[in-house]
Amino acid sequence: MRVLAMLHAYPPGHNAGAEWAAHSLLRELADRGHDVDVLLSQPAAADEAYRIDGVCVHPHQGKADPSRWMRGDQRADVLVTHLENTARASILGDLHRIPVVHLLHNTYEKSKSWLVKGRPSLTVYNTAWMKADAEEWWRIHRGDRPMPPGITVHPPVAVEDYQATPGDHVTLINLTAEKGADLFYALAERMPRRKFLGVIGGYGQQIVRDDLSNVEIVPHTPGDRMAKDVYARTRVLLAPSVYESYGRVAVEAMCSGIPVVAHPTPGLMESLGEAGIFADRSDVDAWEAAVRRLFSPQVYPTASRAASARAAVLDPAAELELWATAMEEVARRGITR
Repeated sequence: MRVLAMLHAYPPGHNAGAEWAAHSLLRELADRGHDVDVLLSQPAAADEAYRIDGVCVHPHQGKADPSRWMRGDQRADVLVTHLENTARASILGDLHRIPVVHLLHNTYEKSKSWLVKGRPSLTVYNTAWMKADAEEWWRIHRGDRPMPPGITVHPPVAVEDYQATPGDHVTLINLTAEKGADLFYALAERMPRRKFLGVIGGYGQQIVRDDLSNVEIVPHTPGDRMAKDVYARTRVLLAPSVYESYGRVAVEAMCSGIPVVAHPTPGLMESLGEAGIFADRSDVDAWEAAVRRLFSPQVYPTASRAASARAAVLDPAAELELWATAMEEVARRGITR
């Protein structure tokens, strides 16, 4: 099977959760012997072609980039896409009679509308709650038509890729307002004796302050260095996001037994389960109390064991098998409409 993924950016240059989720899925196909290429649409995403975990990544050169995979010996059997490339990939797939698979990372109206306009051969939802949301949206807006087939595959996180011995910092990854940067700094002000670690994110307007002596800011960090450079320094991870469809970094942290304090978004509640420690992002007092409790030697071991156990429950093997089998079936079946 030859797979072409049309994406805007890719690891290790771009390390947001959606990109690492896509890479985890594509890497699985490459591991199974399939030919997997990624075509980038952002000119600044890469200067030259490279390989990562068996996946061939091609830089943006011009509008004609996809043509080599549309016909001839290199014709793709399946197109995979997400986010801003969904429209173009869907149009090209329809034009050249190549099935298209949508990776959905959010519940935004724009994303769901392409379930109708793009007519994907398969939709891959990153959470059960998001699949249910799309099904309800479809029932209201398109109840007279059958919904495109879909599966749920949580962003694959292998425990061994993110294991580290926890450190002593309170950490926030991606310092945007939406991810909770203001709360992060408020907690640092309230707990001047605790060390805080802020990691520059892969997208969004970063809020960087240099007026707090107990706060260290580190650069945007590739996924394959997160265990060593971030989680090995982290005792508690903060996830006060206003919106998370899943919350990949929270799961990564739990692989090291790092407890997570989170705002109760549907995605974080699904990913963290009973191991999560939840507080509303507007209640700074509750967040301070939760963090202080986790520095207690009586509380931390239990919370750490719960985090490790949850990460083990989320082992991706079964869902990766589901993904690979579904992709092979899409390629075998081709366009059926």
